[in-house]
Amino acid sequence: MKLLLLNLILFGLVQQTFGQISGKFVTKKDQPIPFANVILLNPVDSSLIKGSLTSETGDFQIGDIPAGKYVIRFTAVGFQNWTSQLFEIPSTGISFNLGTRKIIEDTRQLAEVVIKAEKPLFEQKIEGIVVNVENSILTKGSSALAVLERSPGVVIDHRNNSISLNGKDGVMVMINGKLMRMALSQVVELLNGTSANDIEKIELLTSPPSRYDADGNGGLINIVMKKNRDRGMSGSVSLTGGYGYREKGMAGFNLSKNTEKIRSYGSYSFSHDRTYSYMFINSSQNMPVLGGKLAVTVYDTTRTAQNNHNSTAGLDYKINSRVTIGGNVIYNASNSSSVSETHARYNVLPDSLLTFDGQISGNNHWKNLVSSLYLEKEIKSGEKLNFDLNYLRFKNNNPSQIKSSFLNADGMQGGTNDSLFAPIQQGFARTAIQVGVLKSDYSKQISKKMKMETGIKQTYSEGKSLSGIESLIDGKWVNRSETWNQIQMKESISAGYISFSTLPDPSINLNFGARFEYSQTHMDDPKTNINTIDRRLGKLFPNISFSKKFNENNELQLSYSKRISRPSYTDLASYVSYSDPTAVYTGNPLLKPTVTDNLKIGYNYRNYAFAILFSHDDHPIARYQITQKPEGNLLYVSPQNPDFQNNFTFQASLPFNIKDWWTMNYGFVGGIRNFKVSYTLVPVEKTYFGYSANFSQTFKLPQNFTMEISGWYNGTSYNGSIKTRGFGMLSSGIKKTLKGNGGSLQFSVSDILRTMQINNYYGTLTTEAFCIKNHVAFNTESRVSPIFKLTYFKSFGGNLGKNLRSTSSGSKDEADRLNNN
Repeated sequence: MKLLLLNLILFGLVQQTFGQISGKFVTKKDQPIPFANVILLNPVDSSLIKGSLTSETGDFQIGDIPAGKYVIRFTAVGFQNWTSQLFEIPSTGISFNLGTRKIIEDTRQLAEVVIKAEKPLFEQKIEGIVVNVENSILTKGSSALAVLERSPGVVIDHRNNSISLNGKDGVMVMINGKLMRMALSQVVELLNGTSANDIEKIELLTSPPSRYDADGNGGLINIVMKKNRDRGMSGSVSLTGGYGYREKGMAGFNLSKNTEKIRSYGSYSFSHDRTYSYMFINSSQNMPVLGGKLAVTVYDTTRTAQNNHNSTAGLDYKINSRVTIGGNVIYNASNSSSVSETHARYNVLPDSLLTFDGQISGNNHWKNLVSSLYLEKEIKSGEKLNFDLNYLRFKNNNPSQIKSSFLNADGMQGGTNDSLFAPIQQGFARTAIQVGVLKSDYSKQISKKMKMETGIKQTYSEGKSLSGIESLIDGKWVNRSETWNQIQMKESISAGYISFSTLPDPSINLNFGARFEYSQTHMDDPKTNINTIDRRLGKLFPNISFSKKFNENNELQLSYSKRISRPSYTDLASYVSYSDPTAVYTGNPLLKPTVTDNLKIGYNYRNYAFAILFSHDDHPIARYQITQKPEGNLLYVSPQNPDFQNNFTFQASLPFNIKDWWTMNYGFVGGIRNFKVSYTLVPVEKTYFGYSANFSQTFKLPQNFTMEISGWYNGTSYNGSIKTRGFGMLSSGIKKTLKGNGGSLQFSVSDILRTMQINNYYGTLTTEAFCIKNHVAFNTESRVSPIFKLTYFKSFGGNLGKNLRSTSSGSKDEADRLNNN
């Protein structure tokens, strides 16, 4: 109620922070030129800032333009191109009118007019790095996860389905500004099943402002999808075929129809992927249930076939010049079947040998629905009010069947005929998540140099899960009591924020604000009606940023923010899934939230970007750690809290234009990392140097060919007490643009050198549960064969095309990104 009152009080306060440009284009006979392209460009690199269309009377207007120097370019079929002189928006609130410009008709017959205003691959904003992926050859035909993996500082753990950013876990993923409030492993599966063809850019936000949720101590990753603004009907179609270990395919289309008042859009894609992975494990441990000290060797293979459906639909309706309403729906569905075969040898010292051969057959079905409704009202110039209602629903069903033999050296069944060693077992895991979000945002220009933004948000989440393992004993299914789990979790997060943007002079931008969040987490065991978790946490998250632009080529950036990572319901739940007869995956109801302080200093010189980041985490969350319980019969793989983690990181983005036909981009993220863990048998503190690097080179060749080579490498890192050795990948692609608006053909090869192997080490940093020392070498499909893909892509209709999309940065309001991108 207090937050609502604050919102209403501030509601009456004040005009636009940004400048605007207007004008009119006519023929030599003073006839208006309707529906022509008008684009605002950065004069330094000709990168696109914003775009617009002229009206039926030839008038145009481009608003929300920050202070700076720009040029305007006019293009239209049948007319000569026109580019303005360099002009400057000296400060916010200033309107710049180009007047009426007469354009000369072009009598030449043009087969096609192409407007090219490509943004650089990497852009450093004060909130983080923006990766403009839509022009990359390697984007078409890829999954959203594969594109994300090529982004600077992003590390994907394919074995455990996890994501880290700049050496930190606790990353939250957004799609079009909407948080995916699911377990990270489920988000990874969602991204792996989502086509990247319609991704415009990826925002890696390490210091997001107060208007964003405070969740995600490692930062926010926002995947921004394209949304066509062209007048009339437009769209695209794509078709991809590929092969690695086995066949792959993807097909999709998107359509949009825009009029003066209505913008409607929709898309659909289907993908099929048959893939393969294999794993070697060498281990030594002291396992009492198997007789004491033993040496273990394991060889495991997994074959998976996955089909994914992705669809979107949306409608925006402009009621009048000040009010717009709209809504959209995103639906994803996946069906995958997998068969894992495990062959293990347990050498119980000094001379007893046990052999385990197992097969796990699983079917994983999930569906995901994200929907939203919004209303946007411009009260007057510079004063805006937004209401948003969002709903997310995720359902997952993952049954499995286990067949195994556990034999001693004489070929007899090892162990006793109990639930632990039963040769036939089955597992089940069913999950349902619902999330509802209601929020309101208000912004007002207090003066020509200050803008205020405030808002409130209420999020309600409910998660239900049922999981367990059953063993077939004497013809009857018997529950393994230590694996059975049923939970129901409810979480409520109430939030309010206020922030101010000031411009003391045209070269200085100061933003400061704070966000308060109060969360309640309640978890019950429906079988016993016992409340297992009841947590309440209220915390203030301040945020401040400062930027100083010395001239067009030099800019200094400073920022500070406080963030939090709350454990997901799968982190907290005592669920259990099968690994082998002596190991299970489970949650940790004692897990604490992570609170992080982030400090950033950035410097941009021309298109080169440098930054130094420092962060301190209290109780970071490290997943897939190994522990043991007093019974001593099972190895538990679960999330745990290290004591702290400190990261001191250097970041660099270096683009080079060698020739008109040859460009290069290099990125580096690395520095000193320090952490301490106490949940192992022997506590330990570790300091090391961790880094990741990536590069891409693009060559514009004759005959409308373009070639791209890209690669990335992640150095040695630690997830809690688990050591991961460095790994990387080299990929390449070539594109042929067909004549006569015939579209394009793109051929790509992923992991040319077949280097995608992830090596994890347990017990090398300190003494672990059961004194285990373990080396796991996980090999993805491309270790067997590089993955080849051929993609055909064609766009049609529209005037502006994909390069005239309005830009948005991480510093804008979520609603702007959702509704106006």
